[in-house]
Amino acid sequence: MFERFTKDARAVVRGAVEHAERAGAGTVDAEHLLLALLEREGSRASFALASLGVAGGVAGAGRQSVRDAVAEGRRRAGLSRADADALAGLGIDVSEIVARVEEVHGVGAMSGDRGDGGWWSGRRAFGRDAKGVLERSLRTAIAHGDRHIGDEHLLLALTTGGGVAAEALADHGVTHESLTRVLYGGGEGRAKAG
Repeated sequence: MFERFTKDARAVVRGAVEHAERAGAGTVDAEHLLLALLEREGSRASFALASLGVAGGVAGAGRQSVRDAVAEGRRRAGLSRADADALAGLGIDVSEIVARVEEVHGVGAMSGDRGDGGWWSGRRAFGRDAKGVLERSLRTAIAHGDRHIGDEHLLLALTTGGGVAAEALADHGVTHESLTRVLYGGGEGRAKAG
């Protein structure tokens, strides 16, 4: 499948591995793919994000807000707010659990960014959610009649999987529907990276 990845898509995957390594994460997760996508400039995904108001370069306010949302989700051990709300319905206060764990073990203790269980033969393993993004990006490319998998397909795939990355994007107006409109003009034209 990776032979179908464009230069931009490969750069996102490499960037995700680097994010996971810097964080000390056991695996590369969907959130790492999103963080790597946010760093891209001059690609179809960066054009789409800018069109939807998540712009401003690497240090831009919109992109930083998405990064902050991802960090907060990782502090909740990868639980989305919907997951936390469901647990609250059962009488489980995720915020209280996070606060207690962090009080004893330090901020970010539940993020999963401290182990090295993902190392094998010098390579970082991809978690189930990241593998799902890669698989959905292939299906997305095929569904749109594209011969290669670009960073825009990775971005589209992130919006369909649920979890922290999809929630952070949706909270900033980046949904599968809005991306499809920007990238494919409702199925008609194609957006060009600018």
